[in-house]
Amino acid sequence: MHCRAMGTAPLMRLVTFNILNGRSLHDRQVDVDVLRRAVKDLDPDVLALQEVDRNQPRSHGHDLTAIAAEAMDAPEHRFVAALAGSPGATWEAATGEEQPDSAAYGIALLSRYPVHGWHVVRLPAIRTPVPIRFHGQALPTMVRDEPRVAVAASLESPIGPLTVATTHLSFVRWWNGRQLRHLVHSLAPLPRPLLLTGDLNMDPERAQRITRMSPLATHRTFPVDEPTEQIDHVLADPPLRARSSVCRMPLSDHLALVVDLEAG
Repeated sequence: MHCRAMGTAPLMRLVTFNILNGRSLHDRQVDVDVLRRAVKDLDPDVLALQEVDRNQPRSHGHDLTAIAAEAMDAPEHRFVAALAGSPGATWEAATGEEQPDSAAYGIALLSRYPVHGWHVVRLPAIRTPVPIRFHGQALPTMVRDEPRVAVAASLESPIGPLTVATTHLSFVRWWNGRQLRHLVHSLAPLPRPLLLTGDLNMDPERAQRITRMSPLATHRTFPVDEPTEQIDHVLADPPLRARSSVCRMPLSDHLALVVDLEAG
């Protein structure tokens, strides 16, 4: 699906996309050419990615951030690991001290514009398994949440200096609010405008209430076949003029959320 801007070209295109490790829902396989074409079609100036693999066997050892950066011609990009190692083998919380070529899983932020500073925020983690009741189950299942992290870039753009941050918060409702409050507090000293993006695992009303930021897009983003909820967001402080849309790509269980910033 082509998702390029219609009509007047935007000043800046921002996309947030949970890529599900690059997997297709059709066959659950990773094809990096599919990821490359998807990024080209989205045509972002700034791209926020969640569920990103680096050197994982399930994604054939590829660095998915590097592939996306090449596809969009982004000289500035940063992958930040939430987990180090590989599922089923060594799989532990990342510390930021891992080797650059080690296997890892996390988030990424990519920019066509110059970045003057990168900021990593490691979010509060749940230390023990928690009971989660899944749809169709009478009794809850004990689930261990994964570590969570955020990354922000202070960059130049056509609207001037701004900060873009992205994260992937816990699916545990009573915990992801705490993580979001921690993140907002950590981002407070960074330059405005601030754009906070990512899979927050919460609805728009709750995200707006916790952050006190303005949503730039209100579209259902999950699940991809018949979206029933918006858990992917772009929030702004202060409010900015923007158009938004969602795009279904040939990978992931999420829709890509697209925000075109406009003059105003």
